[in-house]
Amino acid sequence: MGILEKISEIEKEIARTQKNKATEYHLGLLKAKLAKYRSQLLEPSKKGGDKGEGFDVLKSGDARVALIGFPSVGKSTLLSTLTHTHSEAASYEFTTLTCIPGVIEYRGANIQLLDLPGIIEGAAQGKGRGRQVIAVARTADLVLMMLDATKPYVHRQLLEKELESVGIRLNKNKPNIYFKVKKGGGLSFNSTCQLTKVDEKMVQMILHEYKIFNAEVLFREDCTADDLIDVILANRVYLPCIYVYNKIDQISIQEVDRIAREPHSVVVSCNMKLNLDYLLEILWEYLSLIRVYTKKPGQPPDFDEGLILRKGVSIEHVCHSIHRSLAAQLKYALVWGTSTKYSPQRVGVAHVVHDEDVVQLIKK
Repeated sequence: MGILEKISEIEKEIARTQKNKATEYHLGLLKAKLAKYRSQLLEPSKKGGDKGEGFDVLKSGDARVALIGFPSVGKSTLLSTLTHTHSEAASYEFTTLTCIPGVIEYRGANIQLLDLPGIIEGAAQGKGRGRQVIAVARTADLVLMMLDATKPYVHRQLLEKELESVGIRLNKNKPNIYFKVKKGGGLSFNSTCQLTKVDEKMVQMILHEYKIFNAEVLFREDCTADDLIDVILANRVYLPCIYVYNKIDQISIQEVDRIAREPHSVVVSCNMKLNLDYLLEILWEYLSLIRVYTKKPGQPPDFDEGLILRKGVSIEHVCHSIHRSLAAQLKYALVWGTSTKYSPQRVGVAHVVHDEDVVQLIKK
């Protein structure tokens, strides 16, 4: 019995099991087994086959965005419209067969956009080069999920399910669970809040499934059994995701209004170039990028060449992005902008900068 058969057997078992107090341990155990088999499926096979054509692309620019969606939803058209790269687009499915990179130049940042081949159902099991597509998506900073506004909502659920089964969690935070495997001393279980979805017995059963008998587990929030499994496996990727609904020129305005109000959703039309500027704004917001401008003493700030950094960075990060040895030599920095009480303010390395701040670094 292969791994795929075992996975489908467990999925059927979960589907036909009633969810109540008596079966929750059984379900928790099944979920742990399912996650175990799925992680085995993702591991590369030991057999050295022929080396195929390379699929991943060298990471470049300030951020990386992966375009994921079913065939023929307009991914290549979006890439060609937003970037200067031409990606073959035609009215038949699977026009794109490999990963095509493009660069969006927006607010001085270079954002790498990857046009990936269409995903089909069963991609997580390797159908239609699905595994390579999903492996590239794991390395991205953000997922742009391209959907056809004329198609039913079930398409989005299918895509989410495919990504979920290979350990990509969309628009979720990492579960606040402290977990550490020990040499001995059995299981130490604690929680700082009321747990309604799991208890000590269930945690013990899940850990036993992974042959872990000595560990320290501390729940800092009310998490589910699935969250605990994610923490144990420690190979999950938590990515922000924007759902982009294309072909809005083919549906009614009421339907467009309904879709646009859904969380994390943007409506566009690549063909008629509608709402693409708003998509770029949202993209910038979700990537949480900021621009910091530098200034030499006695000269105006250099507004042409800004430093592109992530939200929440300090002066220390600004120093590192200019030169590695600069942070050690820094005496203080002068900052103009919204992060200060008055401009210019004299600050140290721990000061957090905001978008469009101007920084002047003074060395010792």
